[in-house]
Amino acid sequence: MTRNIVFRIVAAGAAVAALGTAACTRATSSDTAQARVERGKYLVTVGGCNDCHTPLKMGPKGPEPDFSRMLSGHPESFPIESAVTPASDKWMMTADASGTAFSGPWGVSFAANLTPDQNTGLGIWTEDMFIKAIRTGRHMGVSRPINPPMPWPAYRNATDEDLKAVYAYLRTIKPIVNHVPQYEAPGESN
Repeated sequence: MTRNIVFRIVAAGAAVAALGTAACTRATSSDTAQARVERGKYLVTVGGCNDCHTPLKMGPKGPEPDFSRMLSGHPESFPIESAVTPASDKWMMTADASGTAFSGPWGVSFAANLTPDQNTGLGIWTEDMFIKAIRTGRHMGVSRPINPPMPWPAYRNATDEDLKAVYAYLRTIKPIVNHVPQYEAPGESN
């Protein structure tokens, strides 16, 4: 009888220890994931992603980011008919009024939708695809080139951990349905 009681006490202690370990592991894993998202938010902010990927609106002091469309790219409701030639040889490129379309010698490029929308944003992208896109300068890591002014040649030098953090953060923002136009090569139009 005493042996049975001791066995039950030891078994109960082991079960409590196992549950405690599992809870601590989950909390640590959750804390690590949250820390990664917070790091990604910081990198997106200091990296200036909103400067091109968040449409501008007119505020009391001039153009300002429209955070109701944060990181949704060039608005589909703001069509660009054709490229604009820079005013003189002193200008390298021009930008549209939304701050999300850019015209230069490469043609017209449009800031991508970085929200996790499944059809128009990064929703179907894997972490690996995102990292390959930044490292190679290719859409989805394998297809068309990512055009200026996207500074992927600088961002490709980020660590894997930093790129994973950016990806993790982008997965947490509000998905926005926004069909960004395709890149226009010189002489083409959408």
